[in-house]
Amino acid sequence: MDLLQLADLQPADIRQIWALAGGAPGPALAGTVAWSFEGNGIRTRTTFIQAFRQLGLAFTELPHLLKTGERPEDLAGYLDPFYALYVVRESDHPRLSAFAAASRRPVINAMSAQGHPCEVLTDAYYVDRRIKPLREARVCLWGPSTNVFRSWHELARVMGFGLVQVCDRRFHEALPNVQFVEPSALPDAVDVVVTDSWPASAEAGATTQADLAPLTEEHLAAMGHPALLPTPPFTLGRELAVDPLAYPGFVGYAQKELLLPVQAAILRWVLASEKKAGTGDAHADR
Repeated sequence: MDLLQLADLQPADIRQIWALAGGAPGPALAGTVAWSFEGNGIRTRTTFIQAFRQLGLAFTELPHLLKTGERPEDLAGYLDPFYALYVVRESDHPRLSAFAAASRRPVINAMSAQGHPCEVLTDAYYVDRRIKPLREARVCLWGPSTNVFRSWHELARVMGFGLVQVCDRRFHEALPNVQFVEPSALPDAVDVVVTDSWPASAEAGATTQADLAPLTEEHLAAMGHPALLPTPPFTLGRELAVDPLAYPGFVGYAQKELLLPVQAAILRWVLASEKKAGTGDAHADR
């Protein structure tokens, strides 16, 4: 099974991944991972490589895998015989989806313009285990929607919990399980605030400073001094006006260490899922 977006999963899938992340290390896995990573992705790249090694998986880097002019079905047809799965960071989500549909191997989205499922599964795992069970937690997203926030939206729909998203009215959307409010109408009794870098499109369209309100210490106080979980890389003076290191509720750098067990669990989960079947099987004999 692929992991392209959280909307494709069932609650049991997510709970199984989290159970694997919190369980004892399993046996070594066999096979080679095709690994393509657009951009820096310092933390995600670090922990995926560590996860491959921890699980005994070989990996081959294929730079710019989906940046060629080849059709996705041709790429998959030629490459599938050599790999057990693909881990791909690719901004073009439709092309990533087309490749996954063509391939007989599992494909993991290590981030696209549409979503960041591995990151959000990790952060939600932290909230569920360390702060409050997710169904009871009051999670606040600060700022306009990003790929990270879209994965939070999907997770809320799948798991059946609510989100509050604080941003200027022009960024509000009609989404199930998400309550959009303006910075002047802050929610109270929030358990955790998640921030992300502002999208370039939002910054380009801002007409006043109030359109993009950075999170301040006063905002956090008004919401009951919740835990602060900034999505890195964060920038002081943009989405954050408060230095996380000076805020007692900062979840800390160690929170991102959970990327390793969660990504390892995702790898185990996709490889344990039922193998794909389709017309591309004939390529395995060539």
